[in-house]
Amino acid sequence: MDLDLQGNIERFTLPEVFQLIASSRKSGTLGIQKDDSIVMVYFKDGNVIYGYGPRETFHLGQLLKERGIISAQQLEEAIVIQTKTENSKRLGEILVSRRFIDRTDLEAVVTRQIEELLYSLLSWRTGSFKFYENQYPTDEEITVNLSVENVILEGLRRIDEMNMVQETLPDLETVYTISASQGGRARAVTLKAEEWNIMALVNGHRTVNDICKASPVDRSETLKKLAQLKLAGIITKTEKKETPSSPGLEQMVNRLANLFEDYLTEKTANRLVKREVTKTYVESVD
Repeated sequence: MDLDLQGNIERFTLPEVFQLIASSRKSGTLGIQKDDSIVMVYFKDGNVIYGYGPRETFHLGQLLKERGIISAQQLEEAIVIQTKTENSKRLGEILVSRRFIDRTDLEAVVTRQIEELLYSLLSWRTGSFKFYENQYPTDEEITVNLSVENVILEGLRRIDEMNMVQETLPDLETVYTISASQGGRARAVTLKAEEWNIMALVNGHRTVNDICKASPVDRSETLKKLAQLKLAGIITKTEKKETPSSPGLEQMVNRLANLFEDYLTEKTANRLVKREVTKTYVESVD
């Protein structure tokens, strides 16, 4: 894929497309279409800053009401005002101007709204996409700054499908290693304890099967976490490195015994030489 990129989701999954944009630190808009649904995801330097899909976007007012930030009456009043202005004013602006919410509340809910939109996208298995470089949301939009890796991980945590595992990890004898960040881009990744524990087993030596055996959680959960880490671009396939052979216990004991014997022999020899020198000196004095 080049970076005037376009294609089908059946060929390149959305996590792969997101990864490519993130690792290349690209800025612009990713348009995604499935049937009559269209979603626009905006990127700046590889991070997500905004997302919009008329049919998929979770209603801002509903999210505010569900979180107890506004009441049903306040939401209804704001919607009436919006209708009178023929939707020329955004609902969030109306809520702030009426002092039903403050700017911080609005930004927090917009972040949640965009996250939920992105998580829903990751379940798409069909559709098409096209990336438009250097196209941004309008200045009136409230932008955010979301790590692509975190978006992918959280979205995949919500998808409980073994099909995803089988497609992502087709060969369980494959070896993986931690991937390096690309293009000097810092990665702000938030992992849960189980994910850290499994990622710690990914060392360029163990196969997927080896990791499953060593994992503190059951096999199916380990495979799911490994698939998520791979799709998020945190681990990558590598050639297996040979682990240095370590001596067995008996060999180590024998080596220590030989060293100790050498030490005692040397110490005894030194003592005998010293005694002989002293004896010679005494006889010469006599």
